[in-house]
This record gives sequence, C-alpha cells and structure tokens, in this order.
Amino acid sequence: MDNCRCGKLPRTSDGDSQVAEVTSTEWESVNLSEQEEDLVYRMYRLVGDRWTLIAGRIPGRKPEEIERFLIMGHGERFA
Repeated sequence: MDNCRCGKLPRTSDGDSQVAEVTSTEWESVNLSEQEEDLVYRMYRLVGDRWTLIAGRIPGRKPEEIERFLIMGHGERFA
C-alpha cells in the first residue's frame, strides 16, 4: 500500500501559510477627493466594512485603498 491519501496533495513542512510583509510604500496615505470621501463615509455607514462593494462605486479605486483610507487617521468621523 502506498502513502497516497486518495488523491489528496501531500502537505508541505512549512504549513502552506505565508505571512506577507507590509512595506512602507503599501501604507502611503490615500488621497481622495471630497466627493469620494463623502461617498466612502456614506457607503461605510450603509454596508460596513465591505471594501469591495464600496470601491466598486468609485472608478479607479481598489478595496485596499478604501480600507487604508479609513484606517489611516480618517476613522474619527465614524465615532
């Protein structure tokens, strides 16, 4: 009998989980226009932290940018 587990791939010794490092360039502040900021705040109140949904309403913005914008010191408007 061989060591194959019915078609399952063998596990690697490193656990398949890799932690991505965050560089300083990834955490640059995000500049949004006044209209974009207003839309982000209103959408956040409506749908919460569904970044993909919010970013889909703003052409050219990625979900990571929207989340970073709110994390980087703009969260005081949500209190």
